Amino acid sequence: MNPFSSETRLRDMIRAIRACKTAAEERAVVRKECASIRAAVSDNDNDYRHRNLAKLMFIHMLGYPTHFGQMECLKLIAAPGFPEKRIGYLGLMLLLDERQEVLMLVTNSLKQDLNHTNQYIVGLALCALGNISSAEMARDLAPEVERLLQFRDPNVRKKAALCSIRIIKKVPDLAENFVNPVASLLKEKHHGVLLTAIQLCADLCTVSEEALEYFRKKCTEGLVKVLKDAVNSPYAPEYDISGISDPFLQIRLLRILRILGHGDADASDLMNDILAQVATKTESNKNAGNAILYECVETIMSIEDSGGLRVLAINILGRFLSNRDNNIRYVALNMLMKAISVDGQAVQRHRATILECVKDSDASIRKRALELVYLLVNETNVKPLTKELIDYLEVSDQDFKGDLTAKICSIVEKLSPEKIWYIDQMLKVLCEAGNYVKDEVWHGLIVVITNASNLHGYTVRSLYRAIQTSGDQEAVVRVAVWCIGEYGDLLVNNIGMLELEEPITVTENDTVDVIEVAIKHHTSDLTTRAMCLTALLKLSSRFPSCSQRIKDIVNQSKGSLLLELQQRSIEFDSIIEKHQNLRSALVERMPVLDEATYSGRRAGSLPAAVSTSQGNPLQIPNGVHKTAAPLLDLLDLSADDPAPQSSSSPNFLQDLLGGDILSSVSQSGTTQPQKSGADVLLDLLSTGSSLAQNGSSTADILLISQDNKNKTSVNALDSLSSPMANSAQSLPASSIMDLLDGFGPSPTVPNDNGPAYPPLVAFESSSLSLVFNFSKQPGSPHITQIEANFTNKSSDIYTDFIFQAAVPKFLQLHLEPASSNTLPGSGNGSITQKLRVTNNQHGKKSLVMRIRISYKLNNKDMLEEGQISNFPRDL
Repeated sequence: MNPFSSETRLRDMIRAIRACKTAAEERAVVRKECASIRAAVSDNDNDYRHRNLAKLMFIHMLGYPTHFGQMECLKLIAAPGFPEKRIGYLGLMLLLDERQEVLMLVTNSLKQDLNHTNQYIVGLALCALGNISSAEMARDLAPEVERLLQFRDPNVRKKAALCSIRIIKKVPDLAENFVNPVASLLKEKHHGVLLTAIQLCADLCTVSEEALEYFRKKCTEGLVKVLKDAVNSPYAPEYDISGISDPFLQIRLLRILRILGHGDADASDLMNDILAQVATKTESNKNAGNAILYECVETIMSIEDSGGLRVLAINILGRFLSNRDNNIRYVALNMLMKAISVDGQAVQRHRATILECVKDSDASIRKRALELVYLLVNETNVKPLTKELIDYLEVSDQDFKGDLTAKICSIVEKLSPEKIWYIDQMLKVLCEAGNYVKDEVWHGLIVVITNASNLHGYTVRSLYRAIQTSGDQEAVVRVAVWCIGEYGDLLVNNIGMLELEEPITVTENDTVDVIEVAIKHHTSDLTTRAMCLTALLKLSSRFPSCSQRIKDIVNQSKGSLLLELQQRSIEFDSIIEKHQNLRSALVERMPVLDEATYSGRRAGSLPAAVSTSQGNPLQIPNGVHKTAAPLLDLLDLSADDPAPQSSSSPNFLQDLLGGDILSSVSQSGTTQPQKSGADVLLDLLSTGSSLAQNGSSTADILLISQDNKNKTSVNALDSLSSPMANSAQSLPASSIMDLLDGFGPSPTVPNDNGPAYPPLVAFESSSLSLVFNFSKQPGSPHITQIEANFTNKSSDIYTDFIFQAAVPKFLQLHLEPASSNTLPGSGNGSITQKLRVTNNQHGKKSLVMRIRISYKLNNKDMLEEGQISNFPRDL
């Protein structure tokens, strides 16, 4: 016999394919077999059609194309005998799907088979329809399926219910046709039919509100009775699993009761007793029993229930946490996270068990338990829970320290009862896992320290002890170096001692030793070393006796390959050696940082920087937070060449302060009055960021991200006391070597109102008017002070009023905060906002500005835009 003829049996083909030693041999066997089947299809071989289709299904399962056999499926389905139909329907379900156009040809055959007298053929048709039915087929055959829901044989009724699920998913409009038949199926005694009927009922409730209300009124009591019978039924071997009667049916019943009871108090009352009975009588030492208990808890949490049943459910979850099976514990933790919003007090009773899960060996259990602990923390238990977590931090796995540290820091920051406790806990975390904390954590710690003036001495002494034992933790080193630079004199003189402190003796040389060790440590990065240099500059003023030693340490970085360190070293050396008269003013203590503003910006309500990317957060001048709209249209001004650098001293300082890296969008900040030369130098060495030119506060600078480490930017906390390096490459070497020479205090200039300019109506619409008033200071013709006056001509009040402006690159724009963010109607008041525009090409190019005004009118966002090009020529 030809091994590849139509007469070859399926088992012989399978044996031949399995005997192949290579993929090429297998492909050859399949290719020859497919050729033989094609020949049989062409010859219309009826005797072996079912055998050929069986072979095609096996070839299809191997992954080879078998589309040429699709029509053979239809021919077998149309055959009168059951064996041919069985192979035909099986091939139909495997080789075709609902997207195939050829499927339309089988609709008539399906309809005939659904009305067949042989129940097994009816079952084949229902099975095929339930697997591959399209929307068109569902509409055509729904009446037959609905009729079969009342068929005499339970197996056919079961398959008809499953097929109905597919139909209502494909055509939800047909759901109402199945409501009454399903209601009668829910009274079935046969468990198989009952299971499918419950699933069909659940799907009907999902797609139709009318069906849901109908089942609530008509079927809730019956379903409760069925569940009660299942729970209390005697032993039945055909349904028994691990001593529990049909757990699959019990789970399905609990799920449908959850749907019916959700949001309906009357339906919930009907099922309270049976839920309590299931929760108390079900055995929890078997997996089937645990599955039922879990579904029972889910149902109790979903329905409208009194607190007593919920406490019982949470206690079941507490028992789950003590189970040795990790899957059960994970499921319990997930459910407790949902339950905490319903009954937090009941969950709190299991706090000790949850804390033990944080220490579990399974990583997924640890993470989920940590998230749950985070939700459990409140003002009353924050101290003991934080202590437990910090104690575990000492022995936790390295891969878990990051998540654990982040949660502890968030808990301490959010629920700290007092500043000294906050500082103590943060220091413990930094000492244990300082390399895992994010930058904003130790930024926030420094903000809190600056606000706790009575704890400055205590904090710097605690940090001095911490850096001795945890010098390998980068965050500890940075905070300690910053505090020693600011409050080193308090450390040496033991100022601000608290009763709980032990006395400590630290000399000036000991303090400098700590900074020197940190700057030379092999793990210290650019940010840490730059902060060390700044701290040394400050200590040179605090400890005059160590000035020469500090100068020697600073000089060691003059040959650094890192431009930032090299420039700092050169400039600081010049300050220490040649400018003692300026040094004390330059290194004064940092002002108190605005804690509320910094916390709000970290939370995302007041972002610190402006971005022109679509969708990024935007800092609005009036302090109102909005999602940034695309600013490309706002900034779409003609490109201009940057202003040439001037060799004069004022312009040199202006360039160094950020004139060459101007941001096109200016946001509001603190007011900056005219300063003398010494004041400008003070700003230069106390801000160290181009943000200062835009008027950003110190809290803004704290939020500069350190992620961009490939640049020579240094963390902004340290940059608060350091100069910029951005313009160093464009300056002559002599200017870099002695940056500060030649800038003494400037003589005071008598006040003068400067030239007068007429007011300019910059923008006017039917409801809004904007008028600019101009003024200039003598000696600074390139700087224009603008006072913007906004007037509301309509009778409505505008809220959340925000003004934004953009200028070309040859201009520098600074916006001060607006007088208000509410504009009264009918001209009964106005909003004023001051702008400062610096024209680097004064006399060559005129001012030009694009503006955007946004506000809310009756809680509806409004937007006005325009371009102002009619400024006076000599501005």
